[in-house]
Amino acid sequence: MRNTTKHGYIKTLLLSGFILVGVSCSRIQHKQSDSSVNPAFFLSEINIAALHDGYKNGKFTITEVVQVYLNRIDAIDKNGPQLNSVIQLNPEALDIAAGLDQELREGHLRGPLHGIPVLIKDNIDTRDQMPTTAGSRALAQSFPLKDSYIVQKLRQAGAVILGKTNLSEWANFRGELSISGWSGLGGQTRNPYDPDRNPCGSSSGSGVAVSANLCVIAIGTETDGSIVCPSHINGIVGIKPTVGLLSRNGIIPISWTQDTPGPMARNVTDAAICLGVLTGVDSADSKTLAGSAHMLTDYTQFLKSDGLKGKRLGIYKESLGVNYKVDSLFRKAVADLEKQGATVVEVDQISPPETDALSFNIMLFEYKDGLNRYFASLGPGAKIKNIDDLIAFNKNDSIELKYFNQHYLEMAAAKGDLQSPEYQHDLSAMLANRREKGIDRVMAELNLDAIIAPTGSPAWVTDPINGDAYQLGTSSPAAQAGYPNITVPMGFIEGLPAGISFFGKAWSEPTLIEIAFAYEQATHHRKAPVLKK
Repeated sequence: MRNTTKHGYIKTLLLSGFILVGVSCSRIQHKQSDSSVNPAFFLSEINIAALHDGYKNGKFTITEVVQVYLNRIDAIDKNGPQLNSVIQLNPEALDIAAGLDQELREGHLRGPLHGIPVLIKDNIDTRDQMPTTAGSRALAQSFPLKDSYIVQKLRQAGAVILGKTNLSEWANFRGELSISGWSGLGGQTRNPYDPDRNPCGSSSGSGVAVSANLCVIAIGTETDGSIVCPSHINGIVGIKPTVGLLSRNGIIPISWTQDTPGPMARNVTDAAICLGVLTGVDSADSKTLAGSAHMLTDYTQFLKSDGLKGKRLGIYKESLGVNYKVDSLFRKAVADLEKQGATVVEVDQISPPETDALSFNIMLFEYKDGLNRYFASLGPGAKIKNIDDLIAFNKNDSIELKYFNQHYLEMAAAKGDLQSPEYQHDLSAMLANRREKGIDRVMAELNLDAIIAPTGSPAWVTDPINGDAYQLGTSSPAAQAGYPNITVPMGFIEGLPAGISFFGKAWSEPTLIEIAFAYEQATHHRKAPVLKK
């Protein structure tokens, strides 16, 4: 039987997405460990476990929760602060929620994400009423022929896909002086801690949406920094897995060697739950065959509060000396790690400087090949059939080249195929530099469990004239090796979040989750942004 008192309260929530401060919400509100969270939004900072508890005990339904999130997106993302993190909403979200409610009434739980509201980056295919655009006006009406593999996994686990998030167009690999978080189709995503500042990219919308409590989980993608940077700048947790742990099938590509999707959440627990849902061998992505022996469907077994005891961590020294404020915060993080039982030593250079240039050239070759394959997957009716069509479209469009060029697309189009000796040489050299001569060597020599570094510097002011003002980023060693990387909040610099990264050898997600969770539980640095209408 429905609780009529609760129903009246929920009705108020559904009308506005908010409640007034001071109104009692004890009947449906989960316990919050952070008293700084704005109590005006009853789902603020809620996690997967609390939602499942609410569904089980009849405090609220999936349909009610989804409606509240949709209303909040309208109030916060499209109006109010205008964060602009969501590029499109799923018109089927409420119908999906209703179906999942019915399944719960019948005693059926699909999986760990049953009824969990999720947003996905708009370079990930869905076969529904939403196009998959990469933020480009060229793909504004592009409807893939099937779900991507990870969307299939999300649906099987019971997730409610609320919509898709804005991104740096073409995952921020289109041209020079680019602006992270900007796309020709979606406009500029804004940082929830300071709307004048940048959200980083390319998974900009995913990072902002999670941080601003517009969803519980978001899915991002990374080639080099595109999960960990927006996670650190928006004060959340991001997991960039080993390449091959999660399928890339149905994701608009940049690099076959470096691309991977990954979960973004407000805490390590939710990110770990989502990671387990997304793993699986996919015949359409051969790299998952190599990962089959290392895949788990439950990473929560590694959520250990004493996970730092006995661990040896290496400081990535090249990341220090760039920003003294970041250095100061990082030193405090190192002290916290040591208090929890870790031994911390210094790591000299991981790989020679020329490795970055090798990676860039590899990306150009793989970008052309990957885009052409993706466009072919859209079928004969697709408007854009190859990379040359895309370049031509941008030249003739009034918006696409307004702020920055498409030099990287043009460079990629000029490359040969993947049998090129140039490509083969650079690929072999880069992987050797980053793997056996790089991370593997350093970790073996120093007997390390992980390498640590500040994820980056705080958010810069968004500048459409000069483009991004990156100062510091530490994603490349793990990204170019195809190895895992987890970023966790490590505090604030003048009100702006900063994160700490933990990265290591291939398939070391269990160890990294232990370390990241123990650090998170010992420090609790995550604080929700205060959003002003």
